[in-house]
Amino acid sequence: MSNKHKYYHTSDKQDWGTPQFIFDALDKEFGFTLDVCANEKNAKCEKYYTEQNDALTKDWSNDVCFMNPPYNLVDDFMRKAWDESKKGAIVVCLIPARIDAKWWHKYVMKTEWRLFTQRLEFEGHKKNRAPFPSAVVVFRPPNYKVGIFDMTRADARKLGYDVP
Repeated sequence: MSNKHKYYHTSDKQDWGTPQFIFDALDKEFGFTLDVCANEKNAKCEKYYTEQNDALTKDWSNDVCFMNPPYNLVDDFMRKAWDESKKGAIVVCLIPARIDAKWWHKYVMKTEWRLFTQRLEFEGHKKNRAPFPSAVVVFRPPNYKVGIFDMTRADARKLGYDVP
């Protein structure tokens, strides 16, 4: 791949702040109780884990989790999200859509996932869209029954869904 187009596929930045409108629409659908990848400045839930208290070593099984992981640790966090969902957690992940990655096929292809129709503008990066496509992945506990939720067309458009 030429250097001219390299920026379309990679990024050196690991902490892409979740756009508030995306979090709000997903929170309306899921009702988050825990942000598993946050810091004091960008936490989206009252209860959150930081790099210092290491979410990968904590129990998430009694929570409805939001996860926008450091992108250099996506594999580790996807494994943790998968494992915690098997113990009872619901984990909603905002991740790069790396459909060629091993972790994508190992975890994402076995669960619910949603792709955005355009590249996102992450918090702190309003001048440029992300240099990668993004996806929302939802891990649910075994035997979870999906209910009906109320999402407005405006919410759906904000999430990148093509609705009339």
